[in-house]
Amino acid sequence: MADTAATTELVITRVFDAPRELVYRAFTDPDQLAQWFGPVGFSVPRDTVDIDARVGGHQRFTMVSDHDPAMSSTVNATFTEVVENELLVGTETAEGVPGVAEGTVFSLRVEFHDEDGRTRLVLRQGPYTAEMEGMARAGWLSSFGKLDTLLAG
Repeated sequence: MADTAATTELVITRVFDAPRELVYRAFTDPDQLAQWFGPVGFSVPRDTVDIDARVGGHQRFTMVSDHDPAMSSTVNATFTEVVENELLVGTETAEGVPGVAEGTVFSLRVEFHDEDGRTRLVLRQGPYTAEMEGMARAGWLSSFGKLDTLLAG
């Protein structure tokens, strides 16, 4: 029997070989976000990205399948807490997400910690069903591989 209760929080801790100011900027600068967000096989067209990184501000963009452009997912999140170079917290209401009830509210918390010139990022997102948590984890880890490449450039 499948777990249909959305009670699981996704938690990922990842160290990036870049100062936290650069990692934070990759999340808040539309040009950079368009270069790394989305798992391999998906891209974010720059003209879909709009970010206003302040309390009450927003993060909006569309992730599109490279193989089937008709397959896309829109993100429309609102920031509830913002501390420059340290913290981004927000909520997003699900719209058209396969396997997720319309109107489901997800939270996202991204912490940026300095680790001797590198950045320890702690990401929390949910609630998810166990199945959706696994898919979200895979998506973030694939995206973070693309972010590693961007930060190394």
